[in-house]
This record gives sequence, C-alpha cells and structure tokens, in this order.
Amino acid sequence: VTATDADEGQNGHVKYSFHKISDRASELFYLDSETGEITVKDNLDFEEISSHELEVQAHDGGELSDTTKVV
Repeated sequence: VTATDADEGQNGHVKYSFHKISDRASELFYLDSETGEITVKDNLDFEEISSHELEVQAHDGGELSDTTKVV
C-alpha cells in the first residue's frame, strides 16, 4: 500500500496500520508501518478461507488519515 503527503517534515511522514482486522487475519498478515508492505506470516488455506479483506489506514504526522481495503 502506498500513500503520499505533500506536507514537509513530520506532517509529511506517512505511517501505516491495520484499521479493522480480525484476530485470524492479524495472525496471517504483517503490515510494515513505515513502508506499507503487507506480507504473509503463515500459510494461507484457500479451502478454509477463500479470500481476505484487510483495511489499511495511512496517517501523517498531523491529524489526517485515510483508509483503503486490500483484498
């Protein structure tokens, strides 16, 4: 996930976090708060769960944030 902010300094520094995530999804996925890169921590079983929906929030050093869904 990638977000940009035109502000300078701390207000322009974007960090990422999962916004709404189930306990099971938090066991399966890792989100790097600095880069927005999502990686799989465990094997995914398509027969158990055919898809995963993650909500990621990008927030700057100020008070602004936005969210997106990743499937």
